[in-house]
Amino acid sequence: MVNFIVLDLTFLVLFIIFATIFLSIKRKNLGSDGSLILYRTQWGVKLINYVGKRYKKTLKALSYISITMGYILMVSVLILIAQTVYIYLTTPIAKVIRAPPIMPLIPYFPQLFGLESFFPPFYFIYFIFALIIVASVHEFSHGIFAKRYNIKIKSTGFAFFKYFPALFGAFVEQDEKQMRKKKRFEQMAVLSAGVFANILVTILFFVIIALYFSLSFSAGGIMFDTYSYSIVNISDITKVNGLPINGEYQNILNKLYENDSLNNISTDRKDYLAKKSFFESQDYSGGKVVLYDNSPARKYGIGGVITEINGVKIRSLNDLANELKKYSPNEEVEIKTIKEGGEETEKIILDENPDDKTKVWLGIGFMDREKKGVFGKIYSFFSFFKEEYVYYSPKHNWSVFVYDLFWWIILINLAVALFNMLPLGFLDGGRFFYLTILSLTKSKKITEKAFAGATYLLLFLLLTLMIKWILVFF
Repeated sequence: MVNFIVLDLTFLVLFIIFATIFLSIKRKNLGSDGSLILYRTQWGVKLINYVGKRYKKTLKALSYISITMGYILMVSVLILIAQTVYIYLTTPIAKVIRAPPIMPLIPYFPQLFGLESFFPPFYFIYFIFALIIVASVHEFSHGIFAKRYNIKIKSTGFAFFKYFPALFGAFVEQDEKQMRKKKRFEQMAVLSAGVFANILVTILFFVIIALYFSLSFSAGGIMFDTYSYSIVNISDITKVNGLPINGEYQNILNKLYENDSLNNISTDRKDYLAKKSFFESQDYSGGKVVLYDNSPARKYGIGGVITEINGVKIRSLNDLANELKKYSPNEEVEIKTIKEGGEETEKIILDENPDDKTKVWLGIGFMDREKKGVFGKIYSFFSFFKEEYVYYSPKHNWSVFVYDLFWWIILINLAVALFNMLPLGFLDGGRFFYLTILSLTKSKKITEKAFAGATYLLLFLLLTLMIKWILVFF
């Protein structure tokens, strides 16, 4: 992994050098727009003109779908922002993650902001591939629909960030005067065409990643998130490591081992296990704490992925349940697991199930992974080919690399489609929203006020999110 990161960073440096030399050689063809350097060409104009003229009927039919998709994306991104604001404003500062709510899609951002558990690695090479696909289909789609409605395409090209040419995008320059004179439907079709294309690419790569996953990965174990646990009244605790104790928090804490060893904590009814760090990290103001049950899994500290039991492969929850049914309480079994350090094999004694003493008990737990909200459901949909709690092992060394690349292409296309439909003046969604309000009110004055109000409201909400995030560091 370290060697690949070095290789990836070397590629980043070489790309910056190449881009700098290229822009220097082509400086006669360059223009500027604020902090962007524009490299204009005519190479894409012929393709845009050909498609825009050749498939007029098809593009007219697609315009209705494109505009509908624009509205769906606009509503979805506004719901997402509302949910995010609500979560941030109702979450205590101490529990807010230390990553900005407005996340920059730059290489290595999961590592920079401590989000490795949420996102796969985001290498520069992923960024380049995804950016080329996202920007090209987005801008060319704008151009094709513009040509369909007889709007002149002046040029195509690439825009480079002046101070860091590794950040770039594509553009299609159309005649804005002609655009403004077109019917509202035609303008909205052109404006929504870019995000429509991004959604089509998202769907295409979703199909690709599902097929690729089925060919390049195989079920290799069961992942569990935690051990069986219980909520215990502090006053009910009678012993710590076999020693009688008064059931008060501080007395219990003083008797726990200082090292990383497990402590045996008992009530009159049941025994529990916990490390001191886990015990003292909890809010005990309600007179209760969470303790792990004295289960075989916690007692022996088996890893997070179970791959075999007595040599039998475990590939699903059904496999695990069916295999455990073969044994009786107090029988010894050999369990093979995968931890961060690699594979481990552990012999453990199975216990009796607290709820049914005729059955065995391993004592592993599975956290609720239900994805809530609009985008949680979208995430679940795009992961339908994965069985929950199953660990999939790659068949080739490069399987994970390619899968993560496809995953980022899907995510970035979807993110760009959503972001671009925000009703802000500098985005496609800004003009799209303006034309919508104008169609409803027939009043330019009301439309301008509504547009300004929406813009200020969104900027205020985004600023509020950032302020709440900044307070995390104080």
